Amino acid sequence: MGIRKPDATQFRRLGECLTEGDPLADRLVEWMYTVGSASARPLFERALADGIDTVDDAPEPLRAFFDEVEATPAWVDRDKIALGAEVMRGGGADGLYVARDVALLGGYMFAGFNQTLLRTGALEKGSNARFAETAQWALDVITERGLESRGVGYRSTVHVRFIHAMVRRHVGNLPDWDVDAWGVPINQTDMAATLVGALVAPIMGGVGLGKFHTPQEYEAVAHLTRYVGWLMGVQDEFLPKNFRDSIRVLFHTSCALSTPDETTRQLSLPMIDDPLGWHYETLPGLRRRIARSQHLSITGTFLGPAAMRTLGLPALVVPWYPLLKFPVNAVRSVAALRPGGRARAAVRGMAEHEKFMRTMLDSDATIGHSAAGITHRAA
Repeated sequence: MGIRKPDATQFRRLGECLTEGDPLADRLVEWMYTVGSASARPLFERALADGIDTVDDAPEPLRAFFDEVEATPAWVDRDKIALGAEVMRGGGADGLYVARDVALLGGYMFAGFNQTLLRTGALEKGSNARFAETAQWALDVITERGLESRGVGYRSTVHVRFIHAMVRRHVGNLPDWDVDAWGVPINQTDMAATLVGALVAPIMGGVGLGKFHTPQEYEAVAHLTRYVGWLMGVQDEFLPKNFRDSIRVLFHTSCALSTPDETTRQLSLPMIDDPLGWHYETLPGLRRRIARSQHLSITGTFLGPAAMRTLGLPALVVPWYPLLKFPVNAVRSVAALRPGGRARAAVRGMAEHEKFMRTMLDSDATIGHSAAGITHRAA
């Protein structure tokens, strides 16, 4: 697509954004710590569920936050968001595989972000739980009508924004946090990379698995991503204007953040063996070993030998799963062009999403559970 590496000015700006958080959310959390979560948290939850106008005499930090969140920008096109969500539901299990095996695992080459993860208990809680929470948020976002006012995707996204601010305050105040080396925890560059990595990368990676879409559908995915990023507090310069721009954001933030260190392997190596603990009703031992090989084949195909070595993984992996799924998905992509085809693909895709979530966990994923120790500490 002719997207070049960031120039000197762009690199400098990406670096500046490593020191920028989310002022509205950060001020909200500071107020919450000041007055006490026991009285402040219920007000936040009520505003999130029912709107800020239902909170009598809402404190100024709470009202300022929700006044912005509830003021939907004029550029938001609900029809495009609905189309983008339907397309993403049609991504099915393969979309989640790319999000896990490529975006999340590849993100462990971002040393600064790893430092935040390690200080929120990432090693103890495990990558399985972390990915399940991220996947649940993404599934809420693409649920039908999920991004309508106070829909499940809207609520989940604003809740994630709040959790990010809690983590930013907690980790940033730890005595061993080096702001000069790592920037602000969950900074603007981090958030932009996470946004496009979670929502756009699965659609991009889907091409390598035989999943193709129309130009209109790709643009709708970018528009949905733009609105979700806005809700999450990502600055406008990182909100994709179109699908090509979403790839630019992903590429540029990756260039700025990719500084692997010893934490890279600390986090990546355990993740490769996660499938060995997944839940299968029949032939669990065999299917777990096949799943491990399957997901490793996806990672190796998309990240390549150099990145695999950096992650501490086998440099050469047989790409057997992408090779098997490409023709199947290509046929399905053509079928989706027929009348009603996209809707049928979305129904099938959501069923695959739910099945994969049940395979990973024997209980429902709870957004924010991995940071529960931090959010509860505010009480």
